[in-house]
Amino acid sequence: MTNENRITESPSPYRNQEQMTAVEIVRHINAEDKTVAAAVERQLDRIAALAEVIASRLADGGRLFYIGAGTSGRLGVLDASECPPTYGVPDDQVIGLMAGGDAALRYGIEDEEDNADGGWRDLEKHQVSTKDIVIGIAASGTTPYVRGGLEACRKHGIVTGCIVCNPGSPVAAHADYPVEVITGAEFVTGSTRMKAGTAQKMVLNMLTTTAMIRLGRVRDNRMVHMQISNDKLVDRGVKMLMSQAGIEEYDEAKKLLLAAGSVDAAVKQYKNC
Repeated sequence: MTNENRITESPSPYRNQEQMTAVEIVRHINAEDKTVAAAVERQLDRIAALAEVIASRLADGGRLFYIGAGTSGRLGVLDASECPPTYGVPDDQVIGLMAGGDAALRYGIEDEEDNADGGWRDLEKHQVSTKDIVIGIAASGTTPYVRGGLEACRKHGIVTGCIVCNPGSPVAAHADYPVEVITGAEFVTGSTRMKAGTAQKMVLNMLTTTAMIRLGRVRDNRMVHMQISNDKLVDRGVKMLMSQAGIEEYDEAKKLLLAAGSVDAAVKQYKNC
């Protein structure tokens, strides 16, 4: 797939941007952003199918891996890093890997994405196995680091998925569960940190949120397994506990919550008293 065939590399219809006012720029960007949700909506069935597989793998003791480069890699690492505090899962259950390693989270190490062996090499460091699922994230759908990683996974019998923003891409060809969100040309030509990145973040939110709900990490609409790690979260947890367990005294609920470690555990302890 050449740049000419990548919709994400199509020329922006917004010409002479350097002559635009700030108001014109943000209005045009906002107009393009409004199209992203519709592009994601067209992939909801595929997203739901992938989320079910993720939940099944995690329920059976497997792990979820994301592999990506640049913006795509950073989004995967972000989603993975938010799962433990939000849902109380182990730190090594959802793992984000990106070309160039942790240093690439802060600094652009763009050439690392061209290493077709890098994705599998990084997965091997974590002893990836057939119990796990690996999702490649690549706006272009061509990133060698991601494509090579997914190709190696399939050769080793590991279930794969992807989130890409071009149709019929090499990355999607190596995914058992491809999600292709076609977001079109970017406001700034080829700047896929914009609409494509927004779409990828939306899909990632759906995947892990759906999986965690299916795994029982949410009760009603509350994060009952969240980590109680700061004053704001303690207060949120206390109020959840008071509501769910019918405890009237704030201090009593707080003491129980801190001793139990989570709202879910505290509710169970209180009801078993």
